[in-house]
Amino acid sequence: MTAGEIRRLWIPAALAYGERPPPGAPAGQLCFDVQLYSFVSAPKPPAVPSDVAGIPANAEVTSSGLASRVLKAGSGGAKPKASDRVTVNYSGWTTDGKMFDSSIPTGDSVTFPLNRVIAGWTEGLQLMSVGESRRFWIPAPLAYGDNPRPGAPKGMLVFDVDLLKIN
Repeated sequence: MTAGEIRRLWIPAALAYGERPPPGAPAGQLCFDVQLYSFVSAPKPPAVPSDVAGIPANAEVTSSGLASRVLKAGSGGAKPKASDRVTVNYSGWTTDGKMFDSSIPTGDSVTFPLNRVIAGWTEGLQLMSVGESRRFWIPAPLAYGDNPRPGAPKGMLVFDVDLLKIN
């Protein structure tokens, strides 16, 4: 569609709620009249960092093996505790440069309890202050491991994280 266009869409049941939908949802084929007023392009995902293949010499490494480097200094204020909720923007890559997750293309930040994510994030974000951007090299044992559940990336992972808020 183009901006200003109006179309009638017939959506087969298989692409809608199906023939046996959950309570309150319509069954079968659906028909919608849609007018597209305008649209904006989604933000482009960030480029693959040049240092995803391994931990660079200028990274700080904790006793657990988590490595990080500050990309942009924060406010220097409070740092989150493991029991806090945080709001972040982030992108994650495997060491061969494949992006597997990012909040950037959706344009939406993500909020979550810090103690409900991979151990590398729980440890790493506690090093950050609001406004800080940091790159993490998270070893497999602090991420999803070398034999992760289906769909999860394996091995060491690299994340760029912007800490926006401690909730």
